[in-house]
Amino acid sequence: MKMSGARMVCEALIAEGVKTVFGYPGGAIMNVYDEIYKQDGFEHILNRHEQASVHAADGYARATGDVGVAMVTSGPGFTNAVTGLATAYMDSIPMVVISGQVPLSLIGTDGFQEIDAVGISRPCTKHNYLVRDIKDLPRILKEAFHIARSGRPGPVLVDIPKDITAQIGEFEYPKSVNIPSYKPTTKGNKRQIDKAVEAILKSKKPLLYVGGGVVLSNASDLVRKLANMGGIPAVETLMARGVMGADNPLLQGMLGMHGNYSSNMAMSETDLIISLGARFDDRVTGKLSEFAKYADIIHVDIDPANISKLVDVDYPIVGDVSIVLEKMIDGIEGKINPDRYSDWRDVLDKYDNLHPLSYEDSDEVIKPQWVIERVGELIGEDAVITSDVGQHQMWTAQHYPFDRPRQWINSGGLGTMGFGFPAAIGAKKGCPDKIVINFTGDGSILMNMQELVTASEYKIPVINIILNNNFLGMVRQWQSFFYDSRFAETDLSYQPDYKAVAEACGGIGYTVTTKEEFDKALKDAIEKNRVAFINVAVNRFENVLPMVPAGGALYNMILADKTKEK
Repeated sequence: MKMSGARMVCEALIAEGVKTVFGYPGGAIMNVYDEIYKQDGFEHILNRHEQASVHAADGYARATGDVGVAMVTSGPGFTNAVTGLATAYMDSIPMVVISGQVPLSLIGTDGFQEIDAVGISRPCTKHNYLVRDIKDLPRILKEAFHIARSGRPGPVLVDIPKDITAQIGEFEYPKSVNIPSYKPTTKGNKRQIDKAVEAILKSKKPLLYVGGGVVLSNASDLVRKLANMGGIPAVETLMARGVMGADNPLLQGMLGMHGNYSSNMAMSETDLIISLGARFDDRVTGKLSEFAKYADIIHVDIDPANISKLVDVDYPIVGDVSIVLEKMIDGIEGKINPDRYSDWRDVLDKYDNLHPLSYEDSDEVIKPQWVIERVGELIGEDAVITSDVGQHQMWTAQHYPFDRPRQWINSGGLGTMGFGFPAAIGAKKGCPDKIVINFTGDGSILMNMQELVTASEYKIPVINIILNNNFLGMVRQWQSFFYDSRFAETDLSYQPDYKAVAEACGGIGYTVTTKEEFDKALKDAIEKNRVAFINVAVNRFENVLPMVPAGGALYNMILADKTKEK
C-alpha cells in the first residue's frame, strides 16, 4: 500500500494500539500533523510546551504500563523535549518520541531550526534513529516500540526529516522484529538462581530490597508471595512504593536518604540482600564503604550493566525479575515457613518502635505531612498520585498509604521539577476512572503551569495540591543544616495568586489556611471534576526527616529537627 511517510507514522501508531499522543506541532513535523488531522485512530493532546508533552507521555506510560508517545518539531521543539527524555531514561520508562527534522539536504548546513537531535539525545535515550530513507521508516517505527518496551524499558527517539514525511513509499508494517545485536536476557541463569535459593534458605537475616524494576515487570504479586512465604521483611525504594502494600506487616518502609529508621537499620544489619529490580542508587546506599557490610547480595536485574556497577554482588542474576522470581519461588516453596525469621523481624520491630516515622502535628499551622495523610484517608487506593521534586516528594513517599504498583508516579533518577503536573495529565488520560492528584511545591508548579490551559481545554480534571512554604524547600533544608541558614536565592515569598491563575486558565482554585478549609476544598474539587489548584499554606521551616547526610552511612541518620526557625 503506497502512502506518504507522514501517513506511515499515523498508521504505525494505530497498529501499535496507541490511544493517546501528546505533542506540539512545528514546521518540520507539519506533514505528520496534517495526517493526524485526517485520522481518527488515536487522540492527540496539544500541550503548551514540548517538555510537558514528553512528561505527559511519561506519566501515561508509568500509570498504564503501555508505551507513551510524544511528538515534537525540530530545533527548539526538540531541545525542549530533552529534559523529558532524560527523565524517562533515568527511570527506565517505555516511550517513543517522534521528532521532525529539517530536510536531508539541509542537515549539517545550520539550517533554520536544525539541531543534531540524535547526537544530543544519545546519552539520554535507550536508542535513537535518524530516518534517511522512506523504505526504512516502517521497520524503524516497529523497532522503536519493541526496543522501548522490551528488556530494560526506556525512551526511543525517531527523528524524521521533513522530506521523508512528504515522500510516497510502500507501507507494510512488520509483524515482528529481528535485531541481531539486541537480544535481552530474560530467563536468568538456572545455576545462579539455585545458588540464590540456597543462600536464602541458609540466611538468618534476609531482606528483600525492592526496586522500580518490580513495577516495570509487573512482578508485585510475586514479590508479595515470596515475602509472605518466608516471612521475609522488605524495604522499598522511592520508585517501588506500593509494591508491598502500605499495611503489609513485612514492609519496613522506604529506605535511603529519607528512609525509615527501621529500613535503613535493616539494610545495615542484614546478612543477605535480595535485590529485585533495584540499581543500588547513591540515595539508597549512602557511604558505599559502610553499606550492608555484613551481607551477601543477590542481585536480579534485566540490565547486565547494572550488576556490580556500584556494589559487588555475590549472586548475579541477569533476567526479568518476574520470570526469575517464579523460579526462585518454585525452589523455596515447601522449604521455608513464615516463622523462620521471627527473631529478625522482632529486631526490626524494635527499631521501628524506637524511631517511628512521625511528625509533630499542629492546630496552629498546617503541616505538609498532615495534608498527605489526609488525602490518603479520604481517597486512598482510588487515587493515582504524582509529584514534582523536593520536600513534598519525599513527604508523599513517606506518608501516603500506597497500596498498589503504578499508584505512585514521580521523577526519581533525574529529579525533575515541573514533572508532576503534565505527568498527572498523562496519568489521567491513561486511568480516566481514577482520581489523579499531583502533590507539588510553590517552586515546582511554576515550571509547567501553562498546562492549566491543556487540562482545561481537554477537560482533564487533575487536582494539584500546592504545599506552599514560600521556599525552594529542599534546598532551604540543606541550607539550614549545612550552610548555617544562609538562604541564598531560595525565598519564594513573591508569588502569584494561584487561585486567580487557575481560574484565568479555565480551572478552579482554592486558597487554604486551615484543615477545615482543606477538607472542603478537596471535596469540592473532586465533585466539580475540573482541573484545580489547591494552594495550602504550610509550615515554612518543616524539614524532611529522617535524613542521611550526603556521603554518610545509612545508620547515621538525622532523626530530630535541631534547626532553629529564622
